[in-house]
Amino acid sequence: MDRKVKLIVGLGNPGARYADTKHNVGFRVIDALYEEFCERDSGVLRPTHTSVCNALVIQTTWHETSIILAKPMTYMNNSGAAVAALVKRFEVPLADLCIVYDDVHLDVGVLRIRQKGSDGGQKGMKSIIQRLGTTAFPRLRIGIGEPVGDLVDYVLSEFSEDEEIEITHTVDRAIDALETLVKDDILTTMNQFNRR
Repeated sequence: MDRKVKLIVGLGNPGARYADTKHNVGFRVIDALYEEFCERDSGVLRPTHTSVCNALVIQTTWHETSIILAKPMTYMNNSGAAVAALVKRFEVPLADLCIVYDDVHLDVGVLRIRQKGSDGGQKGMKSIIQRLGTTAFPRLRIGIGEPVGDLVDYVLSEFSEDEEIEITHTVDRAIDALETLVKDDILTTMNQFNRR
């Protein structure tokens, strides 16, 4: 039986010290999606986290499509190890993979979804591209703004109060974008969400 599976992976670093940092917006999107699924399935069957392929994984359905949500526990710079293992384990075509991550080349709150592309200097994406051996897979980039000072210090810092308000709305829009991707296709999603 042909069963469509989509794998949505949010990038970040595990542990409380990184939870609210700019580098963890990918994790925040996955967490927000998880909460939405729990509310939807309240009293029926709550999705549960399991540990698979060095990642926290949630399996559920969304618009009659099997969905795997994942947060690699490998730390950002080695994200590719978990992503490649998940793709193999669940036999997910790369066209049905979507990586959600932070991008310093976009203003805070800007979303960009693409079918393929370079790593743009993002080390988690660099690791994934190296492990998969291709740049041809969908990704949802979330703008965190240009670095002020040292890049590492910047991405591991927290958002300002104003930025936090903006990024909270952005996470909601990211969920809407992913829902459109699941229901429709990537071109529809790009046309609808690749603008402020």
